[in-house]
Amino acid sequence: MSLKLQELKIAAAGLPADERADLAQFLLQSLDDQDEDAVRDEWSALAAQRMGEVRVGKVVGIPAEEVLKTLLGPK
Repeated sequence: MSLKLQELKIAAAGLPADERADLAQFLLQSLDDQDEDAVRDEWSALAAQRMGEVRVGKVVGIPAEEVLKTLLGPK
């Protein structure tokens, strides 16, 4: 652990709980932002691949009504 990180941890530990919570939320959000673009790109690529499979007839879709009946079960 770097000296600067250790100093930041000590300083953060001295903050009031609400400020520590705000800092924690900020730090978590900064991590999420880094991965968000990569995740979005992966989902877009997968969606395009699956749509391509549907268009060429490799995969046959299931009507939404049928899916909903399966999920919701009998009435």
